[in-house]
Amino acid sequence: MSAKRLPETTAHVRITGQSWQQGKIEGEVKAASYEWQFQWRFRQGNLKIQPSLGRALIVEPLSRFLERSDYQLEPGGDYEFTVRAEF
Repeated sequence: MSAKRLPETTAHVRITGQSWQQGKIEGEVKAASYEWQFQWRFRQGNLKIQPSLGRALIVEPLSRFLERSDYQLEPGGDYEFTVRAEF
């Protein structure tokens, strides 16, 4: 019996602002038909995502992506990562 694999969706991230002095990165993320704005205060490890619709689908994978990539992210940059979830 094989385990059922979750479908994969590509999430597209655009960094719209960054302040090392304030310890934050801001941007937008799109996956499937969803679109969110986020603010990550990396010194506190605090990630805010708006709107709330579908937020539970993206908060964990976006958090992992930001923690893994934070020093490589630049304002105006476009990035992507894979989300294993049903959207």
